[in-house]
Amino acid sequence: MLKQAHSTQPKPSPETTRGVGGIPDALKNFDFLPDSAYVRQPVVKGLCGCSDATIWRRVNSGLLPKPQKLGSTTVWNVGELRTILNGGKAL
Repeated sequence: MLKQAHSTQPKPSPETTRGVGGIPDALKNFDFLPDSAYVRQPVVKGLCGCSDATIWRRVNSGLLPKPQKLGSTTVWNVGELRTILNGGKAL
């Protein structure tokens, strides 16, 4: 009988867990997140419908808010993203 090896991969966060159609759960539930929540780059990518490189070009040009670092993870504030999506200016 063979022993099953334990997986050494970390469990995915709820934000990056892919739901139906490969959409991150946090993107599907973006409308229900509080303004104080934070999301990662795959969610921003889905919201903007652009590539990773374009996200960073938009951050550098001021079209998207600057992200923050939480530990080693880069995140964007949901409230700031909503302001941009509703036609406001990046803070």
